[in-house]
Amino acid sequence: MAKKTDVTVEEKLRALYDLQLIDSRIDEIRNVRGELPLEVEDLEDEVAGLNTRIQKLNADLEVYDNDIKSKKNLIEDAKTAIKKYSEQQKNVRNNREFNALSKEVEFQELEIELAEKHIKEYKAQIEQKKEVIVQTQERLEDREKHLAHKKGELDAILSETQKEEEALAKKSDEYENQIEQRLISAYKRIRNNVKNGLAVVPIERGASGGSYFTIPPQVIVEIASRRKIITDEHSGRILVDEDLAKEEQEKMQKFFSKI
Repeated sequence: MAKKTDVTVEEKLRALYDLQLIDSRIDEIRNVRGELPLEVEDLEDEVAGLNTRIQKLNADLEVYDNDIKSKKNLIEDAKTAIKKYSEQQKNVRNNREFNALSKEVEFQELEIELAEKHIKEYKAQIEQKKEVIVQTQERLEDREKHLAHKKGELDAILSETQKEEEALAKKSDEYENQIEQRLISAYKRIRNNVKNGLAVVPIERGASGGSYFTIPPQVIVEIASRRKIITDEHSGRILVDEDLAKEEQEKMQKFFSKI
């Protein structure tokens, strides 16, 4: 192929319009997917978050179980101590020793009472956590089903369109490399500034494609001469004549049908 600097204006216009047709086809494919990829990503994040929450709740249950075991051991130790002090009271020599042992017994009884109170609180926390786990598990199962459904939809669309999109993206890159950087930059800027991504449009019924603003006849003649690149003064889009557009549409349609 000739160097970019040797390419005629008509060749540039054809290449730009072909690039537009390819990119528009890629846009169509991506529009079919719509918000599905984002929905799947959001659902995956939610499922991961719910799994993490369940893991944390189960870890909390384990901590409470260990705390209950610890308090039960403390109660057993306190009961053993009470029995020991009670036996010692039978052999005391004076009231002072008896009262000292009585205080030890009283302290151990308070320890038992406090430990039993804590055990009761831990058990209440366990029941509460278990209810939250059940609710979270139900939510997780619902989200996993929804995720599987959305993934199925996305996978079906991807299996139908991925090969075509990859081929189109490769062709788009090829066309970009054939066009001078100045025009590519302008083309991309226009695409980013319009809702439908149309940066190169044909003349249709005396107006630029997709626009209600008519173009003066002398400008239409100038566009048809293909001697310079002309843009629509209202939208900034690059304009091509109807005949050139039809020829390139037919050419690119043959390419699309082979993918």
